[in-house]
Amino acid sequence: MAVSLNILIVALSLIALSPLCLSSKAYESGGYLFPQFYDHSCPKAQEIVQSTVAKAFAHDPRMPASLLRLHFHDCFVKGCDASILLDNSGTIISEKRSNPNRNSARGFEVIEEIKHALEQECPETVSCADILALAARDSTVITGGPSWEVPLGRRDGRGASLSGSNNDIPAPNNTFQTILTKFKRQGLNLVDLVSLSGSHTIGNSRCTSFRQRLYNQSGNGKPDLTLNQYYASVLRKQCPSSGGDQNLFFLDLVTPFKFDNHYFKNLIMYKGLLSSDEVLFTKNRESKELVKLYAESQEAFFEQFAKSMVKMGNISPLTGARGEIRRICRRVNHAAY
Repeated sequence: MAVSLNILIVALSLIALSPLCLSSKAYESGGYLFPQFYDHSCPKAQEIVQSTVAKAFAHDPRMPASLLRLHFHDCFVKGCDASILLDNSGTIISEKRSNPNRNSARGFEVIEEIKHALEQECPETVSCADILALAARDSTVITGGPSWEVPLGRRDGRGASLSGSNNDIPAPNNTFQTILTKFKRQGLNLVDLVSLSGSHTIGNSRCTSFRQRLYNQSGNGKPDLTLNQYYASVLRKQCPSSGGDQNLFFLDLVTPFKFDNHYFKNLIMYKGLLSSDEVLFTKNRESKELVKLYAESQEAFFEQFAKSMVKMGNISPLTGARGEIRRICRRVNHAAY
């Protein structure tokens, strides 16, 4: 009886801890994340992040999508350790020059502004990795999306991986299976893939990221027939077969600055801008059903998006004594003077 009681107590303890967003990868790092991490050491941390994101949004409506993307591109390379923020220095080769980030990753100055304010409020306390996670949540909320409690306590890495950035982040022209494989390598599944892709309800993409769909999708000189052909004709006017690489296009042509479920409705109408978006509807039966569900129910999308963002934010965090708390997000501490 005593043995059974002890087993029950252990089980209940594990259930009680589950909201703190533990993961096997977090355990491997020597600790876990929880939303109240800064309640005593820096109680105004979340308020400072939120207000700075709001100010950036008022100045530039594109900024929330850019900040959300920074968190995603950070977590898929070496885990959520703010490696994407590092500049070239010493032995560090910056991820900012990788194919997914070059000429497109932005919002670094907003992260540095947040970090500067936090260093004034509570020096050497809040990590750049946690700033990225909080800014991603606040960017979602300020554009009309769901909110969630962000597990905190990440520390910052002391290195970057250009090759990881080039190889681990899903590319716009990857096949469905390649994209799913890249998600699974991070401990994410198909549901996470579809829901997190819904972040493309805000933001822009460059002509160079989808040009092949307009002119030469399969190497035969023909366009992608899973792209609505009228929509394709509109896109060709500003995305020629050569030149105009940096021309910007809304990822969601209906409500480009509002976080909602129109992204999924667009996919059903074959108006997903990127190939990596449309394949969610055309290449896999399970993902197609999820696209239809989220197109019908914004509530279902919002609920799963929040869960998947927490899960993504738990990819291999540095905790405990691992890593550091950078004083300046773009460089490691030994180079900060």
